[in-house]
Amino acid sequence: MAVPKRRHSHARKNKRRAHYKLSPTKYVECPDCGGPKLPHRVCPNCGNYKGKLVLLPKEKKEKS
Repeated sequence: MAVPKRRHSHARKNKRRAHYKLSPTKYVECPDCGGPKLPHRVCPNCGNYKGKLVLLPKEKKEKS
C-alpha cells in the first residue's frame, strides 16, 4: 500500500479545500401571495403548496 513520503503543508491542504463552502439559500416567489419561500416547501406566509391550502397561515402578533 502506498504511503506518502512527506506530509502535505497547510497551504496545500487549504488550496484543495478552497471550494468546500456553503452556498447561499435560494428563495423563490410564492405564486399565490408573492412572498419569499424556499423551493419545494409550503409557503410560510399563506400556507399554500402547489396551489392548494396545506397549512393555515400564522397570525401576526401585535405588540402591546
